[in-house]
Amino acid sequence: MKPIIKISFWLLTVFIWLYLPGCAADTIYRTKDAHGSITYSDIPSPDAKPINLSTVPQRSLHQVAKVLDGDTVVLKGGARVRLLGINAPEIESRHRDGETGGIVAKEWLQEKLQGRKVYLEYDQQKQDHYKRLLAHLYLPNGEHLNLMLVEKGLAVVNLLPPNLRHADAMISAQQRAERQKLGIWSLPDYRTRPLTQISQKSRGWQRFLGTPTSLKRNKRYSQLIFNNKIDIQIDNNNLALFPALETYLHKPLEIRGWVSRRNDQYSILIHHPSALVLR
Repeated sequence: MKPIIKISFWLLTVFIWLYLPGCAADTIYRTKDAHGSITYSDIPSPDAKPINLSTVPQRSLHQVAKVLDGDTVVLKGGARVRLLGINAPEIESRHRDGETGGIVAKEWLQEKLQGRKVYLEYDQQKQDHYKRLLAHLYLPNGEHLNLMLVEKGLAVVNLLPPNLRHADAMISAQQRAERQKLGIWSLPDYRTRPLTQISQKSRGWQRFLGTPTSLKRNKRYSQLIFNNKIDIQIDNNNLALFPALETYLHKPLEIRGWVSRRNDQYSILIHHPSALVLR
């Protein structure tokens, strides 16, 4: 009887991490000989079939030293980690005012991480321009903390390409939290307001309602224009993620994000279509 080897893709990945130290390649090679024996190697051979591992997320275990707020923690050793795909309300500090819901999100995350280690799972970019690590956080029991914060309405989805791992799950979790009016979705400070109410006091993550009337493009951005003072901008590098922008014109639209102001012009930069909701 010919020998048969069955191994799951996950177990295969673990095997590579443990027994092929220093292997940085995203591809390994599966070879089956004349007797049915199967071997795996990071070195190709004429009859080998490649197996791509680049889609398998790698996780590393760390000790959390401190929770700064609902979406930022400090690891033992001092490295800061920004939770990917979400934004939690700010807490008060010497640099900024606190936002409603910020303390609740921080305390929930503190309770989850108290005295426990956490797995970090990276996406396409490992660091941001502040040199913070960017990661999804998992407890050893499998709980996905980024996702749970959104499910409970303690944070909102904030997807920044190219880091879009778990995007569909995050968006679905937010839709459920919004329908159930959990956390942020029940608070007056986060209710939708007409875009005409934008002012220099519009700070933090906001929700606005408006109807875009025209579309402009330049080399870097595409702009949905609401009036002569308000627009939203989409980086042209991200347009492939969006439907044709013309589909938004002359329709009631909810815009979720942060307002920027230059002179008397107001703009909201949109990175992902989850921040635009047709009403």
